[in-house]
Amino acid sequence: MTADKVRPAKQGRVRKWIDEGRDPATARWQAALEDMLDVFMPLLEPGKLVPVHPLNDADLPVFLAAMEIIDLSPGLPAVFLPPAIAEKVVPPESLKPIARIAAGRASYKIFIARPGENQRILCAEISEEADKPGVEIFQSGALLGTYDYKNQKDCLDQLTKIIRVHLWDREKWTRDDYRRYTVNWFEKVMDLHKGSVCVEKAFSFFHSPTLIKADRIDALFLLILEIIEKRLHDVDDPLNRAIAAIGTGNGEADAAARSSRLTDLLDQAVFELLTLIKDCDLFAFDTMTNRESDQFNRESARIVRKLAGMMQS
Repeated sequence: MTADKVRPAKQGRVRKWIDEGRDPATARWQAALEDMLDVFMPLLEPGKLVPVHPLNDADLPVFLAAMEIIDLSPGLPAVFLPPAIAEKVVPPESLKPIARIAAGRASYKIFIARPGENQRILCAEISEEADKPGVEIFQSGALLGTYDYKNQKDCLDQLTKIIRVHLWDREKWTRDDYRRYTVNWFEKVMDLHKGSVCVEKAFSFFHSPTLIKADRIDALFLLILEIIEKRLHDVDDPLNRAIAAIGTGNGEADAAARSSRLTDLLDQAVFELLTLIKDCDLFAFDTMTNRESDQFNRESARIVRKLAGMMQS
């Protein structure tokens, strides 16, 4: 992808930027990046870093390292490009200073957009083979800033800070924003089995239950409920398939057996999530008061009943 391949629909915007005094090469490059993001947008889920090409064995560790550290507000679409695609995303010769990696080396790029009338785009080259890993920020056809680092680790370590400064949604968040942000964070914990996944605790209802007018036990089980409900709506999820395999039958005995099996599956799903939370040291179970312990036991039973009722309705 090069800047001379801007789609006609973007040409008017490019001319406007240039008329306003923007560098022509930079204006065309941002438009080309927007075109690329438009192509990938149907594959993306805002708030998550999504690879848009199959990852090979060499790509996966780079993606997982990026996923652990990159923290997105829930409205930000983000793309991870492995070398198979990233090596083709090359700025024009006139923007050579931002060409961070030599041709033929394994390039790993991340693009994150802040949607809006004046879309802002973050471009990061995080390859350990890059001459200078780093970040560029573009908006309205202008290069707003660049960040250069000595190596991949330094770049990744600073990337979330840059994202929060330049891209995070600064408008007042809704309850649904807090919900999506917290669920997105915990899904990364599930994927990585790590408690070190980056999170802004002041925006996570799990870490700050007062965001949703809850206490920490309520927040714990609300998160579990959100995760399992999402799994139950995913036809490819093993839990969904296991429940579907229970089947149907006639008679009270069959109905009782199906209900018991459903309860067992849901109880196991809740237990596995609680175990993950404990293993990742995300919740101080040993500090629960007697009142909280009673509340925990009630909520454990209630959530299974609620989920079972949803599946049987």
